Order: sequence, then structure tokens, then C-alpha cells
Amino acid sequence: MGIGTIFSFFSVAILLTLAPGPDILFVIAQSVSQGKHAGIATALGLCTGLLVHISAAVLGVSAVIYQSALAFSVVKYAGAVYLLYLAWQAFRERDEGLSFGRQKPMAYASLYKKGIVMNVLNPKVSLFFLALLPQFVDPSAGQIPQQMLVLGVIFLVQALAVFTLVSIGAEKLRQWLSAHTAITRRIHWLKGAIFALIGIQIAVSERS
Repeated sequence: MGIGTIFSFFSVAILLTLAPGPDILFVIAQSVSQGKHAGIATALGLCTGLLVHISAAVLGVSAVIYQSALAFSVVKYAGAVYLLYLAWQAFRERDEGLSFGRQKPMAYASLYKKGIVMNVLNPKVSLFFLALLPQFVDPSAGQIPQQMLVLGVIFLVQALAVFTLVSIGAEKLRQWLSAHTAITRRIHWLKGAIFALIGIQIAVSERS
């Protein structure tokens, strides 16, 4: 696996990470509602979840899940239910506005755990790695699992970097919202709507 292949994969990985999807929307929602540190804590959780998917792709577990309609459906609907639960929680917070105080460490730990659960319970991520990583593997070089692992780690590192930058950018939007209290009162409705839409999207998705 040459430098050119790694660079090509890195470029594709950045574009795919920036594309609108459950993970980046989740980071933005938490950053806007609770601040950049909350977004970064969420991003760390999501990237920790990626370790599970990368390992599954390398070990071939993703292929087993993909072949089993029951296993795929169980993971898929569990993820959808969890996101709808997060949406329900956000709707319950609708009258609190944005919290501009300093977050407690336990709140960050909770967001980190939420990021892990959300990412792990999205079977599309495992299938994504199962489909993407082999495209950049050089069979003639041998050690295919090791090559896939290296590519997976590259994807994880760039995803964390992108999510961190997105969290910082969302902090700027949060600062603007702080001057518009009428909007901040509705931010939890928006966050809840995002979670609900992502959950529904996962629930109705089919194996590709």
C-alpha cells in the first residue's frame, strides 16, 4: 500500500466525514446546544465507536451481520430506538433554552457514552467500512487485515480532527444564538427533530 493510495483514501475519508450524516449532525447538535466541549466529548465517543466497526470489518464480523437479516435488523432497530429516545429527551428540555454555564465532567462523560452507543448501534457504519476499506487494499502486498486496520485508523484520526473543527465552528453559531433568546428557547426542539429524523432514517434504511 503506497503513499498515493493512502493519500487518496485520506481525501475520500475527509469528504465522506463532512457529508451530512448521523454522526456529524449529532456533533453539531450537541455543540450548538451545549458548547464545543460537549461536541468534542461526543466526537470522542463516536470515534471510540468506530474502533468497534473497524475491528468488525478487519475480522469479517461485518460480513456476518450483513448476511444475517435478523442480526442486521436487531442492530438497526436498536439504534433507531436509541435515537428516538434521545429525541424524546431533547423535547423534554425544550423550555430550558441553551445552557451557557460550565458543563460538569459527568455531563461530558454522558455525552461520550452516548456517542459510543449511537455509533455502535448504526450497522450502516460497519457495512460502510466493509465496502470502503477493501477498495484501497493492495492484495499483492499481502497482510490484508493489517492494511485494512491501517486504513481504519487513518479514517478514525481524520474523523476526530474533522469533528473537532466542526465543534469549534458550531461554537460560533452558539455565540450568535446567545444573543437571540427567542431562538434558543426552540433549540431543543431542533435537536430533538434532528435525532428523530436520524432515527427514522436508520429504521427505514435497507441493506445496500
